[in-house]
Amino acid sequence: MDAGACARVERAARQWKDAIAGEGGGAPPLSVGGLLSLAYPDRIARRRPSGGYRLSGGRGASLPDTDRLNGEAFLLIAALDAGRGDGRVFLAAPLALDEIRAVHAPRITTEQRVSWEARSESVTAVEEQRLDSLVLSSRPLGQVPPALRQQALLEGIRRMGLSALPWDRESEGWLQRVRCLRLWQPGGGWPDLSEAALLDGLEQWLLPWLEGIGNRQQLQRLDLRAILGALLGWERQQLLEHLAPTHLQVPSGSRKRLDYSDPEAPVLAVRLQELFGLLDTPTLCDGVVTVQLHLLSPAQRPIQVTRDLRGFWERTYQEVKKELKGRYPKHHWPDDPFQAQATARCKPRKRPPGSG
Repeated sequence: MDAGACARVERAARQWKDAIAGEGGGAPPLSVGGLLSLAYPDRIARRRPSGGYRLSGGRGASLPDTDRLNGEAFLLIAALDAGRGDGRVFLAAPLALDEIRAVHAPRITTEQRVSWEARSESVTAVEEQRLDSLVLSSRPLGQVPPALRQQALLEGIRRMGLSALPWDRESEGWLQRVRCLRLWQPGGGWPDLSEAALLDGLEQWLLPWLEGIGNRQQLQRLDLRAILGALLGWERQQLLEHLAPTHLQVPSGSRKRLDYSDPEAPVLAVRLQELFGLLDTPTLCDGVVTVQLHLLSPAQRPIQVTRDLRGFWERTYQEVKKELKGRYPKHHWPDDPFQAQATARCKPRKRPPGSG
């Protein structure tokens, strides 16, 4: 131990002795740890749940497993190495919490903290008693203002990302469609719903729906589709359904779901036989965007990918028909796809006499 530190301890001891004598000697004597804490106020340490100790000055410290002080809740560490990370303790003394509070009362603060805890994926609300950066004690808070709880929850969502919200096929598809229209209609007034924009704007679009929610599990009860829909309003929602519908009806009468995951090439996957009689490729956004057709066999296997259905009928169909006729002989493969009746069945229904 250096001479300067010893001198500081000696001076502090004399001061406390004089103070105690002046009060009639009624105050309890300080322990060795208490006296040393006057010389080393940044080395008051509390045991961490994971092992080792955290010092009031911010550093970490560790004792050998066999050291008899290793189980003490609080220590005063008088000597430790100067390396980075957890320092090795060479000299320490036990220290009681009540003694810390008595000796260092002017430096102790009480704070209420509402924050997001990553381990439990929930909002925690505690009242902490702190000595500098060291938490001396902590107790749960009963009543927490809803605004503080919600702000902590938003912080948790930002840390976890949008994947923490209960996305399903419908809500993901809705989001993709709006993003597509923002790309297809620049200046059309469609909101920026990129991941970055949604995270930045949580206070505007998500906060009003978070009453009574305090953890990730409770987030799963949110109706995300309704929450997102409120961003557009009724009129623009109707425009979305018109310009970028979820499904398209094909000549067979079936309604097929569109895939908007790639704004450059929205996909309609459909069996070839269900498009007989359709001359041109369907479009979206009032003709601005041509759908990419994924033509499928009767077994739902891909045959061709095209944005030019007419060209496929005229230049490629006859060759494809030969192969399909060999694989699926029970199915109807007409010579003229322009005039043939579309069907979702093995063969088209027979038309009544005189029906044209």
